[in-house]
Order: sequence, then C-alpha cells, then structure tokens
Amino acid sequence: MKTFITFFLTILLAASISQAQVVVTSTEYFNTRDQMLLANEMFESGEPFAEELGYDLDLLDPMDLNNPDSISYTLGIENYEYSRYLLGTVISRSGLGLHMMWAPMIAQMAAMEPDDFDGSFTGGTPNGFKEDDELMKNIMHFGMLANQMAPANPWPQFADFEGGDPHLPQQVADDFHMDFSTLRWDRELMNKTLNLGAMGQSLTKQYFWAQDMLSAFHDGDDNGITPDGTNSPDSVGSPNFDPFNNVYYGGNNADGFIGQVLTAESINKTMFLINSLAYDGNEFVSIDPATYDPANGIKYFPHRIGVTETPVGPMMPPKADVLTVVDASSDLFDQLSYLYGTLNFKNMMDPDNSSDEAHFAYHTVFDGNPFPAPMSQTGMPGPFDLMKGTSKVIFMNLMAMHFDMTNGTFVNTSGLSGGAPTPGDVISTFEAGYLIMVLAKMTEEFALTPLEPMALDALNAQSTFLMNSLKDAAGGYHNGYTLNQGPVTSVKTSVSQAAAARGLYAAYKLTGNEDYLTAANDAYNYLMTNYYVPEMNAFKTELNNDIATFTPLNFAVVTGALREAALVGEYTEAATIYTRFFKKVANSMQLAEFDASGETGNDSDGDGIPFITEQPDQLAPVFATEAQLDMTISGVNNTIALSSTDVAIYPNPANNSTTISINIEKESIVKIETISITGKVVQTLLNSQLSEGKSNITMNVDKLSAGIYYIRITVGSSNVVAKKLIVY
Repeated sequence: MKTFITFFLTILLAASISQAQVVVTSTEYFNTRDQMLLANEMFESGEPFAEELGYDLDLLDPMDLNNPDSISYTLGIENYEYSRYLLGTVISRSGLGLHMMWAPMIAQMAAMEPDDFDGSFTGGTPNGFKEDDELMKNIMHFGMLANQMAPANPWPQFADFEGGDPHLPQQVADDFHMDFSTLRWDRELMNKTLNLGAMGQSLTKQYFWAQDMLSAFHDGDDNGITPDGTNSPDSVGSPNFDPFNNVYYGGNNADGFIGQVLTAESINKTMFLINSLAYDGNEFVSIDPATYDPANGIKYFPHRIGVTETPVGPMMPPKADVLTVVDASSDLFDQLSYLYGTLNFKNMMDPDNSSDEAHFAYHTVFDGNPFPAPMSQTGMPGPFDLMKGTSKVIFMNLMAMHFDMTNGTFVNTSGLSGGAPTPGDVISTFEAGYLIMVLAKMTEEFALTPLEPMALDALNAQSTFLMNSLKDAAGGYHNGYTLNQGPVTSVKTSVSQAAAARGLYAAYKLTGNEDYLTAANDAYNYLMTNYYVPEMNAFKTELNNDIATFTPLNFAVVTGALREAALVGEYTEAATIYTRFFKKVANSMQLAEFDASGETGNDSDGDGIPFITEQPDQLAPVFATEAQLDMTISGVNNTIALSSTDVAIYPNPANNSTTISINIEKESIVKIETISITGKVVQTLLNSQLSEGKSNITMNVDKLSAGIYYIRITVGSSNVVAKKLIVY
C-alpha cells in the first residue's frame, strides 16, 4: 500500500511536515486499566478487523514488512501482536498482581489433597504449603492436554494491580522466550491496589486471547484440526483426555496451553471478586449470584482496594493478607469493564451454544476436564454459571446505583450511605459510549430472560440521552453532562467524539435504529473534520489544540471508533486512516518488540522499535505513558498569499450542492480540485483566471459518495489552501 500523500501542500511544506515526529514524554508509569483497554481495542482492530475487510491472513509473514499491503500487515501482525505483548506482560511476566498460587480454586483443591501431597509436585521437599504443588499439578495437566511444556519462571496471576513502573530492574536475557525471570518488574515500584477497571479490562483481553487459542484442536505434529462436534481430545463418552487419539486442545501446542492458563486465571479472578471483594458499605462480604437481589441489600465492588502482602518463604510469591477499601465509590467504567469480560466468557462457556466450529471446541474445554461443566449438567455451579451470575450481579448493581431514571442516564460514580445508593450527577461521554457498547452485549447474552428488556431499555435510554443532551448543533459531543445543569463546557476531546461513535454504532447494530446510525456518523465526521490532520496522519487530542498529547486511553478509544466507522458506518477510508495513524503514533509509543512481530534484533523490521533485549532503557514491551506531537503545519503562511480565512464552503456538510467562496487579492489563475481522503483527485472544478476580490463557485456533490473530501485551491503556481468538505 503506497504511503498516504494528500498533495495538499508544496514541496517546501511537505518537507517541513515530514520532520514532525511523535515524541515520547513519559515512560514512568504503566496504568493497567488504560493499557488493557488499548490491548482490547487493538485486538479487535487486529485479525478480526482484517478478516472483516476481506484479507487473507495466511498471506502474512511477520518478517515481510507491509506485504501484501500496509493495512493487512498493521492489522494482522502489529495490532494483534502488540495486543498480545500487553496481556502477556501483565498476567504472566511482570508480576503485577496476586499470584495464582493463592487463587481461590487452587486453595480449595489444595485443601482437599492428602497430607503427603506437600512437595509431591515441587521437588519432593515439603515446605508447609500444598498450594504450590497444586498449582504445578494444574500446570502440568494443561501442558499434557496441549502437548506443550510450560515456560520457566512465569508469574501467572489472578488479580491485577492498578499499575507500576515498566522499567525492568535487570537486563533481559537472551532466553527470555522460555524463561521469564528477567522480564519481572520491580515489585517495590508497583501500585499494590486492586481496581475493578484494571481487572475487568485484563479479563476481557484474557477472553479475546483464550477464545482465539482454544477455538480449534491440533495433532502431535502441531497441525490444526477443525472441531466438528464429533472429534475431540477426550475419550469417547468421557470428559477425560485420551492420550492415544492424537488430538490436543488449542489451535497448536502453545495456543492450547496458554488458552487454558488464561481461562484458569479468569475463573479464579471472578471467583475472588464474588467471594472476597464485594462490599456492603461496612465490610467485605461474599455474594451468591443465584439469589442476589440489590433490593435486599446492595453488595458492590468498590473503586480501589489496597493490598498488604506478607512474604511466606524463599522462592514463594508473597500472599495478600489484608485488603483495605481505599476508595469506596462505585465507578461506572470499572463496572462496565468487568461486565464486558464476564459476558464474553459466558458466551464462550455456554453449553447451549453450538453456533460455530469454535463452540464445538469450547464444549470439550468446559465439560468437566480441564474445567468444570455447568450446573445444568452436574447440579453444581461451574465456570459458565459463575460468569453468568457475575454478569447479573454487576448489571443489577449498575441499575440500582448508577441509573438516574428521571433523566434517563447513568452517572459516573455512586456509593452507599446507610445501605442506600448515593449516585453522583455527572455522566461523561467516554463512559456513556462504552456503557452502550456493553449494554448491547448484555442484551444479546441475556436474550429471552427478564434481564433482556431491562438491558435494552437502558441502552435506548442512554443512547437517547447521549444524542439529545451531549451533542451540540455542529454535530460534536461535549465531554460530559451535569444533571440539572447542562453540558460540561471543557474543551472537547477526540475521546468524546470517538466514544460517542463507538457506543452509537453498537446501539445501531443491535437495534437497527437509524437515528443511532446518523448520530454515530455525525460523531465520526466531527472527529474527522475537527481533529484529523491528514498531513500528519494523526488526530488532535483536544479541539483547536495543535499539541496532541497521546495516551494509551485516547489512542484506544480512537482506534475503536475508526474500526466501527469502517465496519458499521461503512466509511471505507477509515481502515486506511487508522493504519496511517497507527504507524505514526502507535509505532512511536510501543517501547519494545518480541520476535512475533517480525523483530529479530538491530531493528530488523525497520519500524524504529527496539528488540526487547536491545531496549536501551530496559523497558517492557508496553506502550509509553504519554507522547506528544506538534500538529502545527509550519512554514505555510509565509509561502502562500491565500489563507484559509479567504475560503469558505457553505453548506458543509452538503448532499446536493455547495458554494465555494474565494477572496483573492489580485487577478490570478485559480485551480479548484476535489480530493478524496486517500489523496486521489476526484474532479477539477475550475482552472482559469479569476478577478480580484470575492468569487462564488457552485459545486454539485450529488454524484459523490458520502464521506470526507478536501477542496484544494491553488492560486498562481504554488499558493495552496485545502478545506475539508463532508458529503452525506
């Protein structure tokens, strides 16, 4: 795919722009919630997006940069692998959380083992704990089922800390692929706080990765096998593994092993949440999802929970012994983050879902071995019931604590006082947009149950409020709204426009309501018109601010909006724009690479990102905390006589015709061209002499496809101005 060139500027201007680079301004802190949100949006904008666009991913080779084109490579290799880097770093290498040795199911199984079990899987020497042997027993079992050895010195975790310093305290060893010890972070520099948003975003990424890896089988030679409902790694008539039929879990050896570990971590995380992190306003309590009703006393998951750890012995991970509520508020993004993860896992584990080949594979995973079968088959709750029940609990708490029925909107924060909800009065566009997306999933997953109409009503209410109260006359979205007062008047951000589009596209996809589609398209067009600078291949982060400040969060949200604009809004240019934005910004913020994305050392893939063992600052393969880009198009005003204020286009947006008004200071040859978003000249409207002063040129747009165009006006030989035009 050729490099994006808009042809809007002279050679002098183009040279000036080419020097504008993204500058990383902070690498000091890894925010788990935001980085995992980015991992999730990148995953969905990776292989799934590429396949939706019709690309054959079998043609991709990570060692062959941008072949067959830059879009397929960016989506199918870079997005997918960077997304994997983030999750792998968090849940198996960094140590940024509570170790699986102390997870609920490991503790339960260890307690049932005989007295002589201690030491039986860890070298034969008892150390006073059965949990390490139980964990090793489970890991060895997963390895047998997948035909894969476990890496050395991993840190599998079931609950994720809020953040930490991503600078590695030691040099990465050359054998980091199979020994993770040198990829461990400094535990003294971690924020040892549990946050439901961080845990939920990592849960969602664990789902995305696990469902991909466990959706097929393979044989002893690592060849893939398509599940068809009859083949299985199990013995005939039994959930137990058959070591002689040459069928293993996962699409290949590594996928099968990692997929099982991810699933085990997710089940333990959710069990820990239900059993240990629910709060009634006074103390931590457990919840029985099957009988829970907030009308009988709300039990919710607070925003931040501090962890105090105790060392238990040499070569053993520390154990959390005290949990303290640091921030007792209920945060909307926290709740929707975890809800999205449990809803997706519910779908994966559903015993009644045989909608595709993948679910034939999942049925063998959740049939009793390696993971328990559902209550409908055994009479005892299994992982499916856990995920379904937790989804119900979080949704009911959202309705009880965050939904303002009078105004028809959710609010960002809530709490309890005397057992009664104390909701706030502000809703942000960011949280509203993502909540709508999660409510759409809730509606689908609880179809034909009493929760379906509740979720659908909530989605319609929030979508209507978003359109009616947060959108201005120009089609842009305010950053938030204060109930009984009005929109928040802070400078509009790209996040608000992108999140509005993200949510409203999901609402339209679920309901078919054309009003939602129109409003989503308005948000996308406003984002493109007011924030996208094609000369820079990047988006401003604030309205009218030429200094863009990028973070994992705002990059993630724009990523999601561009993908949904392409797939739902049918803006064909969105994938191209995203690819260029990714290469401009994401490849500057990615701090290190593994070989999976084509890197073998000495920047072999030529993208400017160092191989992990060559990272000069010993940074993990995560995204920078912050980066900036000066979006000022320097050197223009001194080289042209015609300024943008001398050109007006009205109406804009237009669907039949529009008028281009030009005011020139002296008689000149004027050329007016229509340029597509990809830089192609669509038509030449004028190429002739115009008199001094103001001239009006009528342009018919009825034969142009809906989308964004540029009107390029050249006065004389090189004086150029470009104006955006939206056609609908």
